[in-house]
Amino acid sequence: MMSDILQKKLSRRELLKGGAMLASIAVLATTSAITSTSAIAGVPKAAMQYRDTPNGQQDCSKCSLFIPGSSNGTCKVVDGSISPHGYCVAFAAKA
Repeated sequence: MMSDILQKKLSRRELLKGGAMLASIAVLATTSAITSTSAIAGVPKAAMQYRDTPNGQQDCSKCSLFIPGSSNGTCKVVDGSISPHGYCVAFAAKA
């Protein structure tokens, strides 16, 4: 029986499905690890499309990832000093 399985030729579609499934599992495992450890920090501002101005009502001071500081703050995702009135694509409204 095992030899039948090993001798079976896989189609391209089956290989792609398997690869997609493995990639999905890897992403879920990574996301779970990042969420549980809060170790997301350090993404460059440009990669997150950060800017010092709000996007309508969305600004860093209203984001759950923002960590207030004395004048500016920091972010759990974006690297460096962050304006409380800034915005990036990682914006997640506070609950």
